[in-house]
Amino acid sequence: MSSLANAPRASLGRRLAAWVYDFMVALAVYMLAGAVLFALFTVLVSVGVVDKGGMTHTVDVLQSSPVWLTLNEVGKLLAVTWLFVWSWKKKGQTLGMRAWRLRVQRTDGSELDARQAWLRAVVSFGGLAMFTLLWDDEGAAMNDRISGSEVVMLTVEQNRSLMERD
Repeated sequence: MSSLANAPRASLGRRLAAWVYDFMVALAVYMLAGAVLFALFTVLVSVGVVDKGGMTHTVDVLQSSPVWLTLNEVGKLLAVTWLFVWSWKKKGQTLGMRAWRLRVQRTDGSELDARQAWLRAVVSFGGLAMFTLLWDDEGAAMNDRISGSEVVMLTVEQNRSLMERD
């Protein structure tokens, strides 16, 4: 594979297209995490760790408790964030990025470390940070600059090589 350090930065259009794909995957992970967390909460209610407070349905118990409701939402958001961090750390690509031949990397072409991946995920605000590309002459979004990373466009060969790599 040729050097990724000199790969061209990805356009807003390609990033948006990849975001649409990734949104669908993230939504599925969010729903799956919600089901797992609700099952766990149901067990906690069943064994008496969480008091039902006279309510009949477990979902009512969850929705009436700001603490448990917040923990539930935070857990789902962490699951989605972890999906992106894991994908970026593994090969620098999410499913949507693979489809659109994009890769997130350090500016020297190497892979992100865990700190950079988490920082990038947190400051991207669900993808909204990509719109800061509109004000950047160098093609770097706010989350690129803050995390010391860039999103580049790959050739077909580079993308294939990344997908075949262990």
